[in-house]
Amino acid sequence: MVEKKTTKKIIKKSEPVEIVAPAVYVETNKEELIAEEEISREIAEKIKEDAGKPDRYFEAVGRRKTAVARIRLYTKGDKEFIVNNKAYNQYFQTQDDQETAISSMRKMKCFDKFRVTVKVEGGGHHAQAEAIRHGTARVLVEFNANFRKRLRKAGFLTRDPRMRERKKFGLRRARRAPQWAKR
Repeated sequence: MVEKKTTKKIIKKSEPVEIVAPAVYVETNKEELIAEEEISREIAEKIKEDAGKPDRYFEAVGRRKTAVARIRLYTKGDKEFIVNNKAYNQYFQTQDDQETAISSMRKMKCFDKFRVTVKVEGGGHHAQAEAIRHGTARVLVEFNANFRKRLRKAGFLTRDPRMRERKKFGLRRARRAPQWAKR
């Protein structure tokens, strides 16, 4: 990684202050850069098409264990990610769950290009985060079918089929037998 250093400048009180962070350069091949430029052009074109229309959105459902997330992706409005009427970083307390929830948006580099609202219920926080990831991947494919290949390769379009096994009669849980007593 190469860091770009910034120079300090004495600023008068009347001038507006501009803070510049060090730039980080990551080595990538030309094919990926060209593909990313095409994707961002396609996103910009679709957003321009939707400019004159009323609040149009794309909708999809994501699932994991018993958690179900309904995702709506708006092309207009504030660029924010809202989960159950809270910002995603307020709803999910752990950094791991926050990253999981937005990972499909980050993968396609369109996290800050859309307004996303999520209604999620059931399951625990981790299952809810994975349900949101599944739903956002599905809604991105609905928005642009060219995203399918990269999201499929990352494994975001596959619903995780693992579920809790049901309780059987005569047992304490799915397989746990009652304690055996000799007398």
